[in-house]
Amino acid sequence: MTQNPTASGPLTVTSLQGLLSEWFAPWIQAMGLQVESFGDGEVTLRLPQSDQLSRVGGMLCGQAMMSAADTAMVLAIVTRLGNQRPMTTVQLNTSFLKPLSGQDARITARVIRAGKSLVFGEIDICGADDGRSVCRASTTYALL
Repeated sequence: MTQNPTASGPLTVTSLQGLLSEWFAPWIQAMGLQVESFGDGEVTLRLPQSDQLSRVGGMLCGQAMMSAADTAMVLAIVTRLGNQRPMTTVQLNTSFLKPLSGQDARITARVIRAGKSLVFGEIDICGADDGRSVCRASTTYALL
């Protein structure tokens, strides 16, 4: 595991999972995101399939995918910067490739470039069981 120091010690799967409840709104917490793994500038989350996040036909709704992508990217930035730093989403461009239903989603966010004031990243969402990509996103964050 990466040992980037944060204000509360080295990063672990458990500490990143804790950030989900400390930093994010209750409705994000209610999604049930789970940290699966991380590295320098990268994090993988699992989004459990649920009726509350599905639309007609049991398909995971786009709003849930975009929220999960945005949330995963914040944690990926933390693994790169090694500390808590105020940031805000400037841009999130999302392409939905195919519906996802009947399985959990796996969200992998990667920092592409981290500068002094902007961070650029890419996110892939795929079926946790079949590994097929269902959504791709690119994002820009401003470091405050």
